[in-house]
Parts: sequence; C-alpha cells; structure tokens
Amino acid sequence: METIEADIVIIGGGPAGCTCALYTSRADLKTVILDKNPSVGALAVTHQIANYPGVDSEMSGDALLTLMRDQAVRYGADYRRAQVFGVDLAGDLKTVYTPEGTFKAKALVLATGAMGRPASFKGEADYLGRGVSYCATCDGAFYRGREVAVVGVNKEAVEEAQVLTKFASKVHWITSNDPKQEDFHAQELIRRDNVKHWSKTRLMLINGNDSGVTGITVKPRSKDEEETLALEGVFVYMSGSKPITDFLGDQIALKEDGGVVVDDFMSTTSEGVWAIGDIRNTPFKQAVVAASDGCIAAMAIDRYLNSRKSIRVDWVHQ
Repeated sequence: METIEADIVIIGGGPAGCTCALYTSRADLKTVILDKNPSVGALAVTHQIANYPGVDSEMSGDALLTLMRDQAVRYGADYRRAQVFGVDLAGDLKTVYTPEGTFKAKALVLATGAMGRPASFKGEADYLGRGVSYCATCDGAFYRGREVAVVGVNKEAVEEAQVLTKFASKVHWITSNDPKQEDFHAQELIRRDNVKHWSKTRLMLINGNDSGVTGITVKPRSKDEEETLALEGVFVYMSGSKPITDFLGDQIALKEDGGVVVDDFMSTTSEGVWAIGDIRNTPFKQAVVAASDGCIAAMAIDRYLNSRKSIRVDWVHQ
C-alpha cells in the first residue's frame, strides 16, 4: 500500500477544508486533501447560494465548491478521493488510513463536517434543494411573499420559523406534539399574524413536480381525513446533524453535543491536530463561517510548523 508524506493532511473537501488548503498551499506547505465524495456535503447539495460574499446569487453550492477546490489545486494542493477509516494521532507525524493508501503529516486538519439527518418523510429526499431545506437562514429570502411549512417542535424549528416569518406570507408550523406553555419563544411564534400552527399534526407527504415543491399533505390527529396545502417551501427540523467523528476513536476531546473541542486557533486537544467547520457543531452552519475556520487554522498551522510566535498576515499588497 502506498504511503504519502506531506506537511498537512486535510480530511474533508468542503468550504472549510478547501479554504485551509488554499492558504497552506500558498504558504508553500505540501498539502493533501482527502475527500470522501465532493457531491454529498452540505454546500454541495445547496441549490442556490445568495449569501456568500462576492458570489453571484444564481450560483449553486456545488459550483461554488468546485471553484474553491480548483483554486486550492491551482496553488498546489493535492486533492484525492479517499474514504478515511482511521487515524493515529500519537507521535510527531499523524497517520491517516484509507483504502487507497496511508498518509502521514506533521499537521492534521479535521474538516469532515456533520452528517445530515436521514430523510423522514416521503418526498423529502426527492425535493431536497428544490423546495426542501434544512436552513431558513440560508434559503428564507427565496420565499419572500410565499407560503412555506416548518416541520418540528424543537428549538431549532422555532428559531428557523421565526426567521421565515420575515419573508414568507404564511408559515405553516407543523408539530406532532404541542410546544410547552412555558416555552416563551414557541408561544410568541404561534401568536404571529402570518403563522398557522398545525397542532398534533403529522406530515404525510411532500408533493412536487419537475420545478420543485408544490405542496404538502398533512394529517391532524383530530380529523379523519388528510389535508393538502399548496405551498413552495418545506423546512424540516426533526433532529440535528451529527459531527462526523467516528474515525477518531477516543483520541480527541468532544463536547457533549458531539462537536470537537477547539481553542481560538482551531487547535484540538491533540497537539498538531486542528478541527474546522461543522465538525465543531457550531450554532451557525454557514459556508462563510466554515471558510473562516479554514483560514484561521491554516495561519495557525503555518506558525506551528515554522515555530513562530506570531501569525503572519497573508495579505497581497500590489
């Protein structure tokens, strides 16, 4: 089996990993990106990007990610498709095991992201990115003046529904159980003029056509018949995403929510190992936040590998 040595190995080819690779490659550090599948990450499945600075609002997440990846490769990053099944973080060189070969590096960056929840409803997977979304902050503005549905009763569902009330003409909030009376935010949401709360109601089906979502079918517990609602967006919040850390074993400290523990420079509890992006389980899972993580980690790694006490600012003056 082939063994490849590098200054830095980055596990994950999303916006965090590609940004980190761009900076480290420009710093003349031999960088390898190991990416399981470039088409399955959170950014890759986003139909349209409208809130990434400097990017045309019609660009898809996959197109943006391709640009990021190609830019890192142009500066020298070695991009490889590989599934990581284990790592050894002991010693000065960190070892990464894949079926395609073994990789050793002075610095290791964990950028594997978080695993999206499996589809719970019929039609959910079919219309993901075409009316089905898991992020109102990302996609809410696309539904200005339109009707949408929010499914779920957890804190995330309440917060995201509140975001949607700023844009949508009506928000249908569908909950299998009623929120608690002492939940101030949920009760305040129900009182909003453009919110219709479907109490003790199940989402049965997400309807659509080639253009995307056209409506949903619901079944209130108090009625014998199902009802069909015409709307254009469905935001599903049945359970949170889980950071992908299974390949780490017990070598890295994790938070109670499963995210990797890092300091201000994205360093983990294992020296020479950094964690960036959604693997940290940050409250704001945005591409621009992940890219920022990648930049911070890259500059910290450059300092670490060159034994400098201060971080060199990577600006271009010309």
